[in-house]
Amino acid sequence: MVTVKDLPKLLFHEGSAISSLDDWAARREDIKLLLQREEYGFFPPKVACDVESRLVGDKVFAGKGIHEELTFKLQNGRKSFSFPAQLIYPNKPNKKYPFYVFINFSRDIPHKYYYPEELLDREIGVLTFDYNDVSVDKNVFGEGIESLFLEGERQGTTFGKIILWAYAMQRALDYLLTREEADTGRIAAIGHSRLGKTALVAAAFDERFAMAHSNCSGCSGAAISRDKEGERIADICKKFPHWFCENYKRYIGREDDMPFDQHFLLSLIAPRPLAVLTALEDTWADSYNQYLSCLAVSEVYEKIYGVHGILSEDPKQILSRAYGEGNILYREREGTHFFSRDDWALSVEWFKTK
Repeated sequence: MVTVKDLPKLLFHEGSAISSLDDWAARREDIKLLLQREEYGFFPPKVACDVESRLVGDKVFAGKGIHEELTFKLQNGRKSFSFPAQLIYPNKPNKKYPFYVFINFSRDIPHKYYYPEELLDREIGVLTFDYNDVSVDKNVFGEGIESLFLEGERQGTTFGKIILWAYAMQRALDYLLTREEADTGRIAAIGHSRLGKTALVAAAFDERFAMAHSNCSGCSGAAISRDKEGERIADICKKFPHWFCENYKRYIGREDDMPFDQHFLLSLIAPRPLAVLTALEDTWADSYNQYLSCLAVSEVYEKIYGVHGILSEDPKQILSRAYGEGNILYREREGTHFFSRDDWALSVEWFKTK
């Protein structure tokens, strides 16, 4: 079983230990370049984006909320692309609310992973969209948002779909920062499974997100790749090669040779609140290695920023308990790979205390 001491060091670079904020700022930039070059591909440039809004109803879900349909219209020179989104928030006037940018698997509202009325009861707003409306989840490039940027075939460091979906989450954040209903210092990125990976990437590369929540994100998300149970890089690259840059395939069967691991991604979120939620029966995602990543990144929270990361070091004690006294919330619940009401409730109540 791999341990923290077996992982590439976050606070050691080019022969020197890192202990100051200035040194860490430079290290962060190196990590961002490394992860884009070797795993996810590079983000495309930010382009012009206009958003149109249409009111669906101002007393939805038992009269508690306002529902708007949004259309994001992006323009890069003569190229244009649009995708739809939904905005639901409490209808109490003259108040500002925490918001989640939630990337989902469907346009449906409600959805098995999304319960607007319960979030309205907790005075939370949500901007959500279907990831396939941004770029289809297939090994096909050219029809989605990538059409704004891609010239010819993808090369070794060209963006994969996770970067494209994360890019759309960042454009959603741009828009929320203009809305008077939003508490602009309390906007979180959230997603489940492959979209949990996406939420981590979106927040890691955009410090305006106040929190990141990954739910059952597993391989190439929150889970350490070395000595991983269940899905490994070979599995994920065989089935979903379009999620990553081509360079990532070089690490198939060579996880121990990687100059990074997934705690590098989590480190970019520090010192902001980070929620990593897992499930006991989701062995494909490997709860222990997600916990290990949280533990490994805690040194950045504590040594660089002086805030607690994760306080427990015994994963056997974690089942159905939340460890969120610091700025990292880890919880392994009973059950399977799913995004439950309980997962949402835990995230919301923890986020509201931060």
